[in-house]
This record gives sequence, structure tokens and C-alpha cells, in this order.
Amino acid sequence: MELDDSAVNDLVDLGLSRYEARVYLTLVRRESYTAAQAARAADVPRQRVYDVLDALVRRNLVVLRPGRVASFSAVAPELALARLMALQRESLERMDRASGALAAALTPLWTAGQTHTDPLDYIEVLRDPKAITDRFASIQEQAAHELLTFCKPPFVAPAANTEGIRTVRRLRRAGGTARAVYTHDALGDAEVLENVRRFGEAGEESRFAPELPLKLVVADASLVLCDMPDPMAGTGATTALFIEHPALAACLRMSFLTVWARAESVAELSRPGHL
Repeated sequence: MELDDSAVNDLVDLGLSRYEARVYLTLVRRESYTAAQAARAADVPRQRVYDVLDALVRRNLVVLRPGRVASFSAVAPELALARLMALQRESLERMDRASGALAAALTPLWTAGQTHTDPLDYIEVLRDPKAITDRFASIQEQAAHELLTFCKPPFVAPAANTEGIRTVRRLRRAGGTARAVYTHDALGDAEVLENVRRFGEAGEESRFAPELPLKLVVADASLVLCDMPDPMAGTGATTALFIEHPALAACLRMSFLTVWARAESVAELSRPGHL
């Protein structure tokens, strides 16, 4: 059954993935389909169709009909499109609020930068690996309420990182929070996964994302340590920045929480056919 490419593209513009768009357009053509039938008719891989159908059901675009063999029916197009438009409006409203918050946070930085006699007095530039490791340990020790981390190779801290585990335990005992986002590559690294397990036992919450823009540590929405890949210094060279500036830290904390909201736990990623 041929699907209208323009209709698929329109649904993608409204927020669906291409697989979701193809499956929905298939379901509207008949009263109901089983998952296997929908996969064949929509030309979607069988191992992916269950996740696609789950996503459409969660968005209230498709209705699950339980039975000996479950089947799926499309919600009426006018209702489905109204729901997609509502989701798009909610997304735009969130972006508008985030944009306003970022502008409010960045404007003081820009203003201060126009008049400050030494605009880098709150920034420490680090290139020596040992200095980066020491500063990473220091920011962990200073964290009193919250420690947020983007973790991606290469790692500067020792594999055991007992200081980091003690920090997580200390934060949790005090009612604080420790969260870390790792890249999907970590799922294939036994040493990293063991580290995730040990930190999890100490109280750290962890999730995984397909990719991360950079390595980042934000402590108490005031202290920041981030790496900046240095193209001028050669492949693999890194310059780390330690920044003690609440406004910038607040912006980066918002970025972390955005990625955190979209990232997934090990349990979610372990579902059959998820990756």
C-alpha cells in the first residue's frame, strides 16, 4: 500500500517521526490492524513497530484494543491533528519561556562584559590533565546541594573515583541531588557501566542520551567545569574551563535538565528492540 509522501512529511512537521507518521497513515485506512499487519502495511521494521505504536497510543493518536491478539485503531484525523497542534503549541510555549529565561540570564553577562575591566576574572582556563582532574575533585567537594554531570569519554577522573562516590553519598544524606547523563556508547563499556552501578548504589541518578555536546559539571547552580575541544591544539586536545558565575551556571543547569528530561534509564533502554 503506497503512502502519500507529502502526508508523511506534514505529520513529521507536526512532531511525529517518519515511522510514526507511516503507521498512523496506515491505520486510518482500516478499522484496526495488529502490530504485525501494521508493520507490513506501513513498511516499518517489525522490531520497531511496537515502540512506534506505544508512542502513538501515549499521544492519544491511536487506540489499543486488547484481545487474544491486540489490535490498534487510529483516532479520527481531525481529533488527532488537533492533539498534535496542541502539543506543538505547548512545545512553542516551553521554548518561549526558556528563551525568555535564557535572555534574562545572559543579558547581565553581556552587560557586565561591556564594562568589566577584567571579564575573565571568574574563569579559570585549564589544559594540564592533572589540573583538570584536581579541579574536578574540587568542584565535587564544594557541592553542597546538587551535582549535575554530563559524562563522556575521555574520562579524567580515576575509574574508581572514590571521592566522587563519597560526594554522592554526602549529598543524598543531606537531602541533595546527584544526577549524571552518559552517552549510549557507555552501554558497551563494561568499566563505565560498573562505575554507573557503583555510583547508583551511592545514590546517583543516571540516564543515557544518544550524544552529549560536551563534558560538563554544574554544582549548586553556581560552579561550572566544562571541556571545550580545542581544534587549534590538535586532535583530542581539550581545554577545560572552570567558571564561578551563577547566571551562566543557571543557564547550563537548564540545558542539563532539558537533556535529562529526554534521556532514558538503563531499564528503558534494555527493552527489546529499543535500540
